[in-house]
Amino acid sequence: MEKHIYNEQTGISYTLQRDYYLPDLALPDEEKGVEIGIWGQRHLRYIKQHRKVLYLNLLTSGKLNGYLADIDKQAEDMFFRLVKQMAEREGVTEQLKADNQMEWVARMNNIHNRATEIVNTDLIYT
Repeated sequence: MEKHIYNEQTGISYTLQRDYYLPDLALPDEEKGVEIGIWGQRHLRYIKQHRKVLYLNLLTSGKLNGYLADIDKQAEDMFFRLVKQMAEREGVTEQLKADNQMEWVARMNNIHNRATEIVNTDLIYT
C-alpha cells in the first residue's frame, strides 16, 4: 500500500495511518508575534464560552490573533480616553495629586473602575 495518495478530483492528499487513509489537513498560518493584552484575553475567554461558532470560525480561518489584537487595541484606546475625559470632567488634576494624594488615588480608582466597566460592557462582553 502506498504511504501517500492524492485525489485529483477533490485536490486532497491522504496519508496512510495504520489501516486507514486520513486527509492531510492543516490550519492556515496565523499571524505570529502579535501581542494580546488583558482586554483581548478577556474577550477570548468570553467568545470561547458564549460565542463558540464565532470562535471556531476565527480559529479555523487563521484570523483569531488579528481579531483579538484589534479588540485589545480598541479597548485600550477607549479605556484611556474614558479615564482622561472623566478625570478632566471631575476635576481630578495634578494639583489635587500634590495637595491630597489619598483623595486623588480614591477618585482615580473610582474612575478606572467605571471606565473598565464601560469597556467590558461595550466591547469585551458583546
